[in-house]
Amino acid sequence: MGNAELQSIHVHPVKAFRGHTTREAVVEPWGLAGDRRWTLIDDGGKVVTQREQSRLALAAAEPLAGGGVRLSAPGQAPLTVSVPGPAGTVPVNVFGTKVEAVPAATAAHAWCSAYLGADVRLVHMDDPATRRPVDPEYALPGETVSFADGYPLLVTTTASLDALNSMIAAGAHAAEGPLPMNRFRPNAVIAGTEAWAEDHWSRISIGEVVFRIAKASGRCVVTTVDQDTAVRGREPLRTLALHRKAGSRLLFGQNLVPLSRGTIRVGDPVRVLG
Repeated sequence: MGNAELQSIHVHPVKAFRGHTTREAVVEPWGLAGDRRWTLIDDGGKVVTQREQSRLALAAAEPLAGGGVRLSAPGQAPLTVSVPGPAGTVPVNVFGTKVEAVPAATAAHAWCSAYLGADVRLVHMDDPATRRPVDPEYALPGETVSFADGYPLLVTTTASLDALNSMIAAGAHAAEGPLPMNRFRPNAVIAGTEAWAEDHWSRISIGEVVFRIAKASGRCVVTTVDQDTAVRGREPLRTLALHRKAGSRLLFGQNLVPLSRGTIRVGDPVRVLG
Protein backbone atom coordinates (compact mmCIF):
# COMPACT_ATOMS: atom_id res chain seq x y z
CA MET A 1 0.00 0.00 0.00
CA GLY A 2 3.02 2.27 -0.09
CA ASN A 3 3.28 5.00 2.51
CA ALA A 4 -0.24 5.08 3.88
CA GLU A 5 -0.60 7.00 7.10
CA LEU A 6 -3.19 8.30 9.51
CA GLN A 7 -4.01 11.81 8.36
CA SER A 8 -6.55 12.86 10.99
CA ILE A 9 -8.48 11.66 14.04
CA HIS A 10 -12.00 12.73 14.97
CA VAL A 11 -13.91 12.13 18.20
CA HIS A 12 -17.62 12.89 18.55
CA PRO A 13 -18.29 13.12 22.32
CA VAL A 14 -22.04 13.61 21.79
CA LYS A 15 -23.56 11.57 18.99
CA ALA A 16 -24.69 13.81 16.08
CA PHE A 17 -22.85 16.91 17.37
CA ARG A 18 -19.90 18.17 15.32
CA GLY A 19 -16.65 16.27 15.57
CA HIS A 20 -13.65 17.22 17.70
CA THR A 21 -10.32 16.85 15.89
CA THR A 22 -7.35 15.62 17.91
CA ARG A 23 -3.72 14.63 17.33
CA GLU A 24 -3.97 11.32 19.20
CA ALA A 25 -6.59 9.09 20.76
CA VAL A 26 -6.69 6.08 23.02
CA VAL A 27 -8.33 3.07 21.36
CA GLU A 28 -10.68 1.14 23.64
CA PRO A 29 -12.48 -2.08 22.64
CA TRP A 30 -15.71 -0.14 21.94
CA GLY A 31 -14.12 2.79 20.08
CA LEU A 32 -11.95 5.85 20.59
CA ALA A 33 -11.90 7.08 24.19
CA GLY A 34 -14.74 9.56 24.63
CA ASP A 35 -16.35 8.91 21.26
CA ARG A 36 -20.15 8.92 21.26
CA ARG A 37 -20.52 8.14 24.95
CA TRP A 38 -23.33 10.72 25.07
CA THR A 39 -26.48 10.98 22.98
CA LEU A 40 -29.77 12.83 22.84
CA ILE A 41 -33.07 10.98 23.13
CA ASP A 42 -36.63 12.12 22.51
CA ASP A 43 -39.54 11.77 24.91
CA GLY A 44 -40.02 8.18 23.75
CA GLY A 45 -36.40 7.22 24.39
CA LYS A 46 -35.38 7.15 20.73
CA VAL A 47 -31.93 8.46 19.77
CA VAL A 48 -32.06 11.89 18.08
CA THR A 49 -29.54 12.48 15.29
CA GLN A 50 -29.01 14.77 12.30
CA ARG A 51 -31.48 12.54 10.46
CA GLU A 52 -34.24 14.32 12.40
CA GLN A 53 -32.45 17.48 13.51
CA SER A 54 -29.88 18.77 11.03
CA ARG A 55 -29.13 21.72 13.36
CA LEU A 56 -27.15 19.31 15.54
CA ALA A 57 -24.35 19.78 13.00
CA LEU A 58 -23.81 23.27 14.43
CA ALA A 59 -23.66 22.12 18.07
CA ALA A 60 -20.28 21.25 19.54
CA ALA A 61 -19.20 19.16 22.52
CA GLU A 62 -15.67 19.68 23.78
CA PRO A 63 -14.40 16.64 25.70
CA LEU A 64 -13.30 17.36 29.26
CA ALA A 65 -11.08 15.40 31.64
CA GLY A 66 -13.09 12.72 33.37
CA GLY A 67 -15.54 12.24 30.52
CA GLY A 68 -17.64 15.39 30.84
CA VAL A 69 -18.38 17.73 27.95
CA ARG A 70 -18.68 21.46 27.36
CA LEU A 71 -21.64 22.11 25.09
CA SER A 72 -21.86 25.09 22.75
CA ALA A 73 -24.23 26.05 19.94
CA PRO A 74 -25.43 29.17 18.10
CA GLY A 75 -27.54 31.37 20.37
CA GLN A 76 -26.77 29.33 23.48
CA ALA A 77 -24.49 30.13 26.40
CA PRO A 78 -21.95 27.29 26.79
CA LEU A 79 -22.77 24.64 29.37
CA THR A 80 -20.43 22.24 31.16
CA VAL A 81 -21.96 18.82 31.78
CA SER A 82 -20.36 16.34 34.18
CA VAL A 83 -20.59 12.59 33.92
CA PRO A 84 -23.65 11.64 35.98
CA GLY A 85 -23.04 9.69 39.16
CA PRO A 86 -24.33 6.16 39.68
CA ALA A 87 -28.08 6.40 39.30
CA GLY A 88 -31.01 4.68 37.71
CA THR A 89 -30.80 4.12 33.97
CA VAL A 90 -33.35 4.86 31.28
CA PRO A 91 -33.97 2.75 28.17
CA VAL A 92 -32.59 4.17 24.92
CA ASN A 93 -33.73 2.99 21.49
CA VAL A 94 -30.69 2.97 19.17
CA PHE A 95 -32.07 2.05 15.74
CA GLY A 96 -34.31 -0.63 17.23
CA THR A 97 -31.87 -1.91 19.86
CA LYS A 98 -32.60 -1.22 23.53
CA VAL A 99 -29.66 0.15 25.51
CA GLU A 100 -29.57 1.39 29.11
CA ALA A 101 -28.03 4.83 29.78
CA VAL A 102 -27.78 7.31 32.65
CA PRO A 103 -29.53 10.70 32.32
CA ALA A 104 -27.42 13.87 32.58
CA ALA A 105 -28.32 16.73 34.91
CA THR A 106 -31.60 18.56 34.31
CA ALA A 107 -29.73 21.64 33.08
CA ALA A 108 -28.37 19.63 30.15
CA HIS A 109 -31.86 18.52 29.11
CA ALA A 110 -33.06 22.13 29.24
CA TRP A 111 -30.08 23.41 27.24
CA CYS A 112 -30.45 20.85 24.46
CA SER A 113 -34.25 21.20 24.33
CA ALA A 114 -33.98 24.99 24.07
CA TYR A 115 -31.51 24.73 21.20
CA LEU A 116 -33.57 22.26 19.16
CA GLY A 117 -36.99 23.58 20.13
CA ALA A 118 -37.96 20.01 20.99
CA ASP A 119 -38.22 17.94 24.16
CA VAL A 120 -34.96 15.97 24.35
CA ARG A 121 -32.75 14.53 27.09
CA LEU A 122 -28.99 14.01 27.19
CA VAL A 123 -27.87 10.59 28.39
CA HIS A 124 -24.50 8.95 29.06
CA MET A 125 -23.34 5.38 28.44
CA ASP A 126 -21.82 4.49 31.78
CA ASP A 127 -20.44 1.05 30.95
CA PRO A 128 -19.63 0.51 27.27
CA ALA A 129 -18.10 -2.88 28.07
CA THR A 130 -21.56 -4.34 28.76
CA ARG A 131 -24.33 -2.05 27.54
CA ARG A 132 -24.51 -2.59 23.77
CA PRO A 133 -23.21 -5.50 21.68
CA VAL A 134 -22.06 -5.08 18.09
CA ASP A 135 -24.51 -6.52 15.52
CA PRO A 136 -24.03 -10.27 16.01
CA GLU A 137 -24.12 -10.85 12.25
CA TYR A 138 -20.79 -9.03 11.96
CA ALA A 139 -19.37 -9.36 15.49
CA LEU A 140 -17.05 -11.65 17.35
CA PRO A 141 -18.25 -12.79 20.80
CA GLY A 142 -18.10 -10.06 23.42
CA GLU A 143 -17.61 -7.09 21.09
CA THR A 144 -19.43 -3.95 22.21
CA VAL A 145 -19.91 -0.42 20.91
CA SER A 146 -20.78 3.06 22.22
CA PHE A 147 -23.65 5.12 20.78
CA ALA A 148 -21.96 5.05 17.34
CA ASP A 149 -24.29 3.94 14.56
CA GLY A 150 -23.14 0.33 14.80
CA TYR A 151 -19.40 -0.22 15.11
CA PRO A 152 -16.53 1.08 17.26
CA LEU A 153 -14.74 3.09 14.53
CA LEU A 154 -15.36 4.36 11.03
CA VAL A 155 -12.37 4.74 8.72
CA THR A 156 -12.27 6.61 5.42
CA THR A 157 -9.55 7.42 2.90
CA THR A 158 -8.68 10.68 1.18
CA ALA A 159 -8.21 8.90 -2.16
CA SER A 160 -11.76 7.57 -2.11
CA LEU A 161 -13.14 11.00 -1.26
CA ASP A 162 -11.20 12.46 -4.19
CA ALA A 163 -12.65 9.78 -6.47
CA LEU A 164 -16.16 10.42 -5.20
CA ASN A 165 -15.78 14.16 -5.69
CA SER A 166 -14.68 13.53 -9.28
CA MET A 167 -17.87 11.55 -9.82
CA ILE A 168 -19.97 14.34 -8.27
CA ALA A 169 -18.25 16.91 -10.50
CA ALA A 170 -19.31 14.92 -13.55
CA GLY A 171 -22.93 14.60 -12.41
CA ALA A 172 -26.15 16.57 -12.37
CA HIS A 173 -25.47 18.18 -8.98
CA ALA A 174 -21.86 19.18 -9.57
CA ALA A 175 -22.46 22.51 -7.82
CA GLU A 176 -22.82 20.67 -4.51
CA GLY A 177 -19.24 19.42 -4.70
CA PRO A 178 -16.56 18.99 -3.79
CA LEU A 179 -17.63 17.61 -0.40
CA PRO A 180 -15.37 17.73 2.66
CA MET A 181 -14.63 14.58 4.65
CA ASN A 182 -16.69 15.75 7.63
CA ARG A 183 -19.86 14.82 5.70
CA PHE A 184 -18.99 11.21 6.52
CA ARG A 185 -18.17 11.78 10.22
CA PRO A 186 -15.22 9.34 10.35
CA ASN A 187 -13.03 8.58 13.34
CA ALA A 188 -9.89 7.94 11.31
CA VAL A 189 -8.90 9.32 7.91
CA ILE A 190 -6.11 7.58 6.00
CA ALA A 191 -3.98 9.15 3.27
CA GLY A 192 -1.65 7.46 0.80
CA THR A 193 -3.86 4.65 -0.53
CA GLU A 194 -5.43 3.97 -3.90
CA ALA A 195 -9.08 4.96 -4.27
CA TRP A 196 -11.40 2.31 -2.84
CA ALA A 197 -8.45 0.22 -1.58
CA GLU A 198 -10.30 -0.12 1.74
CA ASP A 199 -12.94 -2.27 0.04
CA HIS A 200 -10.42 -5.12 0.02
CA TRP A 201 -9.04 -4.92 3.57
CA SER A 202 -9.86 -7.46 6.25
CA ARG A 203 -7.32 -6.43 8.91
CA ILE A 204 -5.15 -3.32 9.26
CA SER A 205 -2.84 -1.77 11.80
CA ILE A 206 -2.70 1.93 12.61
CA GLY A 207 0.50 2.50 14.52
CA GLU A 208 0.50 -0.07 17.32
CA VAL A 209 -3.20 -0.94 17.17
CA VAL A 210 -4.70 -3.75 15.09
CA PHE A 211 -8.26 -3.59 13.74
CA ARG A 212 -10.51 -5.93 11.81
CA ILE A 213 -12.85 -4.64 9.13
CA ALA A 214 -16.38 -5.66 10.08
CA LYS A 215 -18.19 -4.42 6.98
CA ALA A 216 -18.47 -1.51 4.57
CA SER A 217 -20.39 1.48 5.89
CA GLY A 218 -23.87 1.97 4.45
CA ARG A 219 -24.53 5.71 4.27
CA CYS A 220 -27.65 7.62 5.24
CA VAL A 221 -29.18 11.07 4.80
CA VAL A 222 -26.79 12.60 7.37
CA THR A 223 -24.13 12.70 4.64
CA THR A 224 -26.27 15.22 2.74
CA VAL A 225 -26.13 17.72 5.64
CA ASP A 226 -23.57 20.50 5.23
CA GLN A 227 -21.78 20.32 8.57
CA ASP A 228 -21.04 24.05 8.52
CA THR A 229 -24.54 25.31 7.68
CA ALA A 230 -26.89 22.39 8.57
CA VAL A 231 -28.46 22.73 5.10
CA ARG A 232 -29.40 19.48 3.32
CA GLY A 233 -28.58 18.74 -0.31
CA ARG A 234 -28.69 15.77 -2.70
CA GLU A 235 -25.06 14.71 -2.55
CA PRO A 236 -23.32 12.40 -1.95
CA LEU A 237 -26.24 9.95 -1.86
CA ARG A 238 -27.23 10.59 -5.49
CA THR A 239 -23.73 9.79 -6.75
CA LEU A 240 -23.19 6.89 -4.35
CA ALA A 241 -26.44 5.38 -5.64
CA LEU A 242 -25.03 5.46 -9.16
CA HIS A 243 -21.53 4.18 -8.42
CA ARG A 244 -21.31 2.63 -4.94
CA LYS A 245 -24.48 0.64 -4.42
CA ALA A 246 -24.58 -2.86 -2.93
CA GLY A 247 -28.14 -4.14 -2.59
CA SER A 248 -29.97 -1.31 -0.84
CA ARG A 249 -26.82 0.11 0.76
CA LEU A 250 -24.80 3.08 -0.49
CA LEU A 251 -21.19 2.54 0.52
CA PHE A 252 -18.44 4.87 1.71
CA GLY A 253 -15.88 3.99 4.37
CA GLN A 254 -15.34 0.87 6.45
CA ASN A 255 -16.44 -0.09 9.96
CA LEU A 256 -13.59 -1.17 12.22
CA VAL A 257 -13.44 -3.20 15.43
CA PRO A 258 -10.24 -2.96 17.52
CA LEU A 259 -8.40 -6.22 18.11
CA SER A 260 -5.95 -4.60 20.52
CA ARG A 261 -5.67 -1.55 22.73
CA GLY A 262 -3.26 1.34 22.37
CA THR A 263 -2.97 4.91 21.17
CA ILE A 264 -3.23 6.09 17.57
CA ARG A 265 -1.53 9.30 16.48
CA VAL A 266 -1.66 11.49 13.39
CA GLY A 267 1.18 10.39 11.12
CA ASP A 268 1.09 6.76 12.26
CA PRO A 269 1.85 4.28 9.48
CA VAL A 270 -1.09 2.21 8.26
CA ARG A 271 -0.44 -1.36 7.16
CA VAL A 272 -2.75 -3.90 5.54
CA LEU A 273 -2.45 -7.20 7.41
CA GLY A 274 -5.03 -9.13 5.46
